[in-house]
Amino acid sequence: MRLFSESATTRNVLRSSGVSGERSGTRDILPESHRMATGTAGLEAGGSLPVPTARDTFAPASMETYTLRPRSDARPERRYRIDYEGELNPAQHAAATTLEGPVLVVAGAGSGKTRTLVYRVARLVESGINPAQILLLTFTRKAAEEMLRRASMLVGGSCEHVAGGTFHSFANTVLRRAARRLGMKPGFTILDRSDSEDVVNLLRSRAGLDRKDRRFPRKSAIVEIFSMAVNRSTTVPALLEDGYAHLYEHLDDLVRLEEEYRRYKREKDLVDYDDLLVLLRDLLRDQQDVAAQLSRTYRYVMVDEYQDTNRLQAEIVRGLAVAHDNVMAVGDDSQSIYSFRGATFRNIM
Repeated sequence: MRLFSESATTRNVLRSSGVSGERSGTRDILPESHRMATGTAGLEAGGSLPVPTARDTFAPASMETYTLRPRSDARPERRYRIDYEGELNPAQHAAATTLEGPVLVVAGAGSGKTRTLVYRVARLVESGINPAQILLLTFTRKAAEEMLRRASMLVGGSCEHVAGGTFHSFANTVLRRAARRLGMKPGFTILDRSDSEDVVNLLRSRAGLDRKDRRFPRKSAIVEIFSMAVNRSTTVPALLEDGYAHLYEHLDDLVRLEEEYRRYKREKDLVDYDDLLVLLRDLLRDQQDVAAQLSRTYRYVMVDEYQDTNRLQAEIVRGLAVAHDNVMAVGDDSQSIYSFRGATFRNIM
């Protein structure tokens, strides 16, 4: 499996049309007088072309013929090593073999959604699609690796160049390449949750908020509030008003602390996990040439557990499909384990 490495995206497509001729032999079938009339000697002499007489007509006793046959535009039916109809039920088969355009698969647990994704990857590869043009986004790296391992078993290891991983790992790879477009250094450092809490705690201490009021939120709660606002595509004031009324008295301090947190990360070339998604979304939205290039690179995008995407991730998926509509979303609208972080089944509608 290829984890978002740069790849060539060019694929030659050969088309043929017109007619094909079958020739059964070669023989001069023109009368001598006609050859003389149309010869180069007569043209060089500047003479006029004589009109053929009755005995010069094209009616030899026997002649070879050409048979022209129109060539069919239909391509020979591709043969697949996998028996898709035999190994999938009708609904799975329809989803796995529909390769162009948007495809939405909504089904409950145990219905074979993952199986459908695996077979669709295999079908794309068997249909001649460059594996490097296939992007599989999941919520865990392990899930992506397992799906691509199963697809490779089906098609004999041809899926090693398929790009697969989480939204965050994909964003990290893209941003490393395009960092300077965003005013960042390619060697930026990623903060994990513990690192983010340590930075917030440092800034909270500098502002005197740890001594000013014992009821001021702990570092873990502060980071959670900042992250929740990003993932719900809202602001800290709106978030507190909507679901954290007991913290509203600290609104001004939290807003200032959030601004300091952003400034600190910018000055130190640091990004947290939420920044990865925001920066990728902004890159796709604001840098149209980059969006077009990524969309051409990944011509087939598949997203597992789509009901767990939030608005930010849904915008990323739309940005990746700007040059095509080849997005397959798989999910269960009755189950969303990340709703507390802004995930919504409405993305699946």
